[in-house]
Amino acid sequence: MDAGGLQTQGDEALHCETSDRVCLMSSATAEMLPIASIDELLIPSWQKLAKNVVEPNIFYESWMLEPALKHFSFHPELHLFLFWAGVPHKSDLLGLLPVGPSRQFGRWPVPFVQNWTHHNSFLGTPLVRRGFENQFWTALFKALDDQNWPGFLHIRGLTIGGPLDQALRSECTRQSRRCDLVHSEARALLQSDMGAENYYTANVRGKKRKELRRQAKRLGEMGDLQFAHHRDDSDLNSWIDDFLRLERRGWKGQNGSALDCADDTRRFFRETLFGATSSGQLERHDLRLDGKPLAMLVNFLSSKGSFSFKTAFDEDYARFSPGVLLQIENLNILERRDIEWMDSCAAEDHPMIDSLWSDRRHIGRFSVELKGLSRTAMFRGVRLGEDLMAHLKGREIVDIMQVQQ
Repeated sequence: MDAGGLQTQGDEALHCETSDRVCLMSSATAEMLPIASIDELLIPSWQKLAKNVVEPNIFYESWMLEPALKHFSFHPELHLFLFWAGVPHKSDLLGLLPVGPSRQFGRWPVPFVQNWTHHNSFLGTPLVRRGFENQFWTALFKALDDQNWPGFLHIRGLTIGGPLDQALRSECTRQSRRCDLVHSEARALLQSDMGAENYYTANVRGKKRKELRRQAKRLGEMGDLQFAHHRDDSDLNSWIDDFLRLERRGWKGQNGSALDCADDTRRFFRETLFGATSSGQLERHDLRLDGKPLAMLVNFLSSKGSFSFKTAFDEDYARFSPGVLLQIENLNILERRDIEWMDSCAAEDHPMIDSLWSDRRHIGRFSVELKGLSRTAMFRGVRLGEDLMAHLKGREIVDIMQVQQ
């Protein structure tokens, strides 16, 4: 693939998204853009793509990915893969994924290629315009086959069973290209046609609801207890300061994982919240007692989805469950008709959020074979080793695509 990109062939070159007249023409190109070459000219196309994706992913939207690339380390050969409907920057952007080589596959010193994520990134799904899922994977595979990077492709954080997973497997099957789901986890998802009150009643036991009412009453007797919801940038700097202090005072601060424990995460968090506010995608919630924050929550909105990104609570008030009380207020997002679901971004089997949200989102890692004898040999050798280790440790991989069949 040259600097201009990859030209599509055959029927795919004529594919159209007729609802808004976006067409994949014969001049469609796939571009590998060095990270250092990202500039403001790309942002409008990037933002338009993010509003029309088949699967929202805030972690690859410009207002979050740019601060992450600014503050976190990455391989010097990391590129931004861009799939254009025609000439780059003069046509619609149909797909985007940060991707590049890595030197270490888990504990093994094996080179491979993967989408870029970081410790505060909880999803790795590419941004792909609805209707162009198969074409995106075809272009990405061709671009990587033509690169001189060694090893195989590893996709982290892909939603199992989603449209992009389905297209990935379909294209790999069509091209006789091996694609294996190598890891899976399930995390809490909020998704229901019920309103907030009915959902809460249906999913939380009566005894637990009674206890939470008692705790809220006790807190209210201690002073002025207020829930607040913000979507603009009013007092945003001071709100961020409150959040960072609150999180650092807890267990995350003690083990060094709080955002305020390092300059890079602190700056990333602040810049991301300001960027999300500018794009109208930030929601802030807090619970305060006489103005003192007891629990705080950051949500991001994207298309018809939402992400519960970060939460913090005052552990001195743990007996009153302030974090749970704030999450109960957060259920009010079910009243919004423009939002269909919220991803918890939480670890699997999280004791708090799993007790409130009944649905689960399955997230997986996929390894995909790239063309070339040495690449194929490396891929198959690694997969044999992974399968052996999974067998010895009794590790289960849940593939809901197979369960649903």
